[in-house]
Amino acid sequence: MDYHRLIPEGGQIILFDGVCNLCDHSIQFIINRDKKRLFRYASLNSDLGKKLLEERHIDRSKIDSIVMINPNVAYYVKSSAAIQIAKQLQGWPKILRVFLIFPSWLRDPIYDLIAKNRYRWFGKKENCMIPTTDIKSLFLDLD
Repeated sequence: MDYHRLIPEGGQIILFDGVCNLCDHSIQFIINRDKKRLFRYASLNSDLGKKLLEERHIDRSKIDSIVMINPNVAYYVKSSAAIQIAKQLQGWPKILRVFLIFPSWLRDPIYDLIAKNRYRWFGKKENCMIPTTDIKSLFLDLD
């Protein structure tokens, strides 16, 4: 699949844990505030997700919750991904960019703590979410 044609100019791909309740709610939050529809989504465990990680030489064993990918091979992981996503949303999430003043080695341990405990704190689904018809086109890994 040539996913490049599905990404709008200036758009990004968000890879996420499809069975995590926190991740699911985060994706819904992003969709609701992405008024320009810049983002496209795929599960980390999908064939496309694995291919995108491999193309960028990202060790899947070290990434378990969110990755933001620019189609030109650039990417952000962990807290940097969350902040870069928030910067592009409408409304109050843009203020999260203030956390960029802190280096990732300070931000990521907090991110890692939440990621490590996300199933225990927020729960886990048996299957990835099934998007509604109005947002299905935003998901790259659906047949």
